Amino acid sequence: MRWIVLPLLAALDPPMRAIQRRIGIERLAYVFLLPTMVIFGIFSFLPTALNVWISFTGGSSTLVSTRPFVGLDNYAQLLACESIFVPKSCPVAGFGFWTGMWNTLAFALVQVPAMVVVALATAIVLNRKIRARGFWRALFFYPVMLSPVVIAVIWDWVLKRRGILNALLADATNAYNAVLAWLPFQAEPVAAFQPVNWLGDANSAWPFFWVVFVYSWSHLGFFMLILLAGLQAIPKDLYEAAEMDGTPPWRVFARITLPLLMPTLLVVLVLSLIRAFQVFDEVYVLTGGGPGTATRMVIQQIYETAFVSEPKLFGVAAASSVLLAGIILVLTLVQLALSRKQAGG
Repeated sequence: MRWIVLPLLAALDPPMRAIQRRIGIERLAYVFLLPTMVIFGIFSFLPTALNVWISFTGGSSTLVSTRPFVGLDNYAQLLACESIFVPKSCPVAGFGFWTGMWNTLAFALVQVPAMVVVALATAIVLNRKIRARGFWRALFFYPVMLSPVVIAVIWDWVLKRRGILNALLADATNAYNAVLAWLPFQAEPVAAFQPVNWLGDANSAWPFFWVVFVYSWSHLGFFMLILLAGLQAIPKDLYEAAEMDGTPPWRVFARITLPLLMPTLLVVLVLSLIRAFQVFDEVYVLTGGGPGTATRMVIQQIYETAFVSEPKLFGVAAASSVLLAGIILVLTLVQLALSRKQAGG
């Protein structure tokens, strides 16, 4: 590699020296940032601007130049409800959007705290000197490297009516009854296990529970790693001083670990909240948004409005995504304000 890299660096040296002389060394950092900003502009800022523009247009054309300007009509379709808290009071577009929004909000309110607590507990355990610590860290992080679709397909095999979970529960029931038959005293056997429709029962909370569980399982390692880095940044001498003073573990956690970990914990909370509102792949493959609309999230609604429904309502879908971005921004700012108020208090 050296015979490729060294001549390339030597060739870049004269123009970089010329640029430095031209603009000064203080502005040279912008030259290195320019390629990244161009990539961000093409693949992030420009699509965002186009999406905002499309939200003010109508028709079914995919060409921006041929789409008629309709102003706020698309937003009016989403907001023309007697009450946004009752999606049935909305027109068709608003019903789908607000149903997905409230399902997503319920998902975030359950999934984010549960995952952050488990990720924090896991990071604390894996920060200790335990046997095979590296192996356990890699094991918890491994699901992060898998595709969300792969994860959903694997869990679908586990949770379907004739899946692995029902088979294990049936075998466990049969084994329990077999043990009872060998006991010297009479015991009432358990009834034969009936397969449970974990992902398709509209009258139970199991579909929502498994959606939260699978999504949290697949993302736990990422947030655990961030918290683990935050824990390792806390000075060890603080813990040594607390140990010498005989401070109880719960007090060490409350007075040392949690306050010093709060900036990292805030990052985890904000990132996990944004990701929770963007949930799509795992849920779409696992349940398709069902049963009914029980697990239909807002991103799925936006996707189907733009690319599945007939006619394809690109303007309404774009307006939905702009509203979603605004809601996420507001929730993030509220979360940041509350954390700063708590830190200041």
